Amino acid sequence: MNKLLNALLVMTSLMTTAALAETVNFDDAKIGETPAGWIATKTGSGSAKWTIERDDTAPSKPNVLKQSGEATYPVCIKDDTSLKDGFVEVKFKPVGGKEDQAGGVVWRAKDADNYYIARANALEDNVTIYHTIRGSRVSFKSMNTKVAPGVWHTLRVDFAGNRFTVTFDGKKVIETTDDNFAEAGKVGVWTKADSVTLFDDFTYGSK
Repeated sequence: MNKLLNALLVMTSLMTTAALAETVNFDDAKIGETPAGWIATKTGSGSAKWTIERDDTAPSKPNVLKQSGEATYPVCIKDDTSLKDGFVEVKFKPVGGKEDQAGGVVWRAKDADNYYIARANALEDNVTIYHTIRGSRVSFKSMNTKVAPGVWHTLRVDFAGNRFTVTFDGKKVIETTDDNFAEAGKVGVWTKADSVTLFDDFTYGSK
């Protein structure tokens, strides 16, 4: 009886967790446009270009979100989100860029100049976590790991209070703390400079 009760409790917990998560695969969005409900913007100067495109390699076909402009830090934020403790995850594929080939996730964003970001870079072969405050990006932990160009990767951050865990392709790469943004904020995706990056299966949820 106890085993059955425990099993039911576990199943209920898993169902509750699943119910709190939402995945955006961009497949209902209009080609060539920014997806509805997202703020296509940037931190710093330049011109970001966030558009929905078809891609035969997409993890969930047919569409992806593509960044192909050049800006200091292109950012695309899901406008209707507000998470304090939870997770954000995305599949991304770096496909071009001479200065950078980066893909990242943003959380607790107040606006385009204030947020946390974790990113993986195929030119540097590392994963790094930053806070961006009033447009100034500062790293507070980094880990060297292979980030292959032209390949789909999965980047995830779990956040609770001031504690953050970054997972890359299923492997935990960073555990750290920071106290700059404690309140709930929006989630989104991020690139840098001339990175041409594809995104798919953007998933987020509260805890």
